[in-house]
Amino acid sequence: MMEVVEVCGLSRSAGGLFYAVTPMCRELYAQEVGLRIYGRYDPFVVEDRAGWGGIPTWTYKGYGPLGISFGLRSKLESDPPDLVHQHGIWLADQGTVLHWQRRGERAVVVSPHGMLDPWALRNSAWKKKLAGMLFANKALRQATCIHALCRSEVESIRAYGLSNPVALVPNAVELPVLNQREPSGAERSLLFLGRLHPKKGVAELLKAWPGFNGGWKLVVAGWDDGGHEAGLRELAVELGVEGQVEFVGATFGEAKERLFRNVDAFVLPSFSEGLPMSVLEAWSYGLPVVMTEFCNLPEGFDAGAAIRVKPNAESIGVGLEMLASMNDQDLSAMGAAGRALVEEKFTWPKVAADMRRVYEWCIGGGQPPECMEFADG
Repeated sequence: MMEVVEVCGLSRSAGGLFYAVTPMCRELYAQEVGLRIYGRYDPFVVEDRAGWGGIPTWTYKGYGPLGISFGLRSKLESDPPDLVHQHGIWLADQGTVLHWQRRGERAVVVSPHGMLDPWALRNSAWKKKLAGMLFANKALRQATCIHALCRSEVESIRAYGLSNPVALVPNAVELPVLNQREPSGAERSLLFLGRLHPKKGVAELLKAWPGFNGGWKLVVAGWDDGGHEAGLRELAVELGVEGQVEFVGATFGEAKERLFRNVDAFVLPSFSEGLPMSVLEAWSYGLPVVMTEFCNLPEGFDAGAAIRVKPNAESIGVGLEMLASMNDQDLSAMGAAGRALVEEKFTWPKVAADMRRVYEWCIGGGQPPECMEFADG
C-alpha cells in the first residue's frame, strides 16, 4: 500500500479547500490509499476532526504570516511517505516539503486550488512575490506533478511559466437524496453560500438588487473573512435593500443542507475561483445557478444548468431578471440539468480513482493516466 501525506488545512478555517479535500481523502482512504493528514493547528481542528473519517491527522504550529513550522520537517523525515500532496501555495509548508523532496528521489503533488489564477495573483501581490522568491517558485518547479481543477487552471499554470506534468482532476460532491421541494410561496429565495470576501462578488450582487423586481429574497450564508460582512451589511442599508437580504452567518452540516433544500436558486458572482464546491453542491440539490465564467465550470452553461453573468452589478442584474422570468418548470429543468451534470462528471469515487492513478504514476512511473497532460516539447 502506498503511503501518502496530505499537507492541508485541517478545519473549516481553510474555507472551501477543507470541504474539497476532506471527501477526496475519505474516498482515497476507502480505495486503500494509506493516508495521513498533516496541517497547522487552529481553533476548529478538534471540532472538525470527524470530517476526516478516521484518517490519522497530525497538527503543528505555524508562526508568522507565512506559517513557518519547525515540526513538519522533522515529522516528514522521521516517517517519510511515498508521496506528499501539498494543498495550497504561498505558505512556508511549501519550502518544508521542497526541503524534504530534495533529500532524495521523492514524489510531490502540488494543488494550487486556483491560487495561480490572474485575479488571485493580483490580490496581495507583494506577499506572493516575496513567497515566490523565497520558496514557492522553486517548490512549484520541482513538483513531480501539479494538480489542476479545471481547464482554466491548466492555462494559468502554464501562463505562470511552469512546464511540469499537470493532472486535470476536478472537485466533486456527494450526491444527496432528492426529496420533494417544499413550496416556496409567493417569495422565492436566492442563496449565496461561501466565504465573505471581496473576490466573491457579493457587493456587486447587492448593488444589482435595487433594480431587481422579481419577488425574490437574497440569503447570504458564509463565514466572515477579515470583517467584510460588516461592510456588506452597511451596503445593504445604503442601497435600501436590507429588508430583502438575510445574512445567516457561517452554515455547516445539517443547517447547510436545510438551506440548499429550502431555496429556489443559487448564485456565485465571483471574480476568481478554482473550482467552487458550492456550485457543485447547488447542482447536486437540483438548483439552477447564476454564476460567472470565473467559476470555471463552462460545462454548466453548455448543459443549460446555469445563467452566465459578469462580476459587475449591471450584468448580474440582467442575470437576475432572466432568473425571475422563469416559471417553476423552467427552474426545475435547469436544476435537473445541473444534477445530471454532477452525476456524470463530479462524483468522488470517479474523481478519487483518477487521483489515485496520478499518485501511482508519480511514485512508480510507467504509462501516465488519461487525466495527465504534458507541456509541448
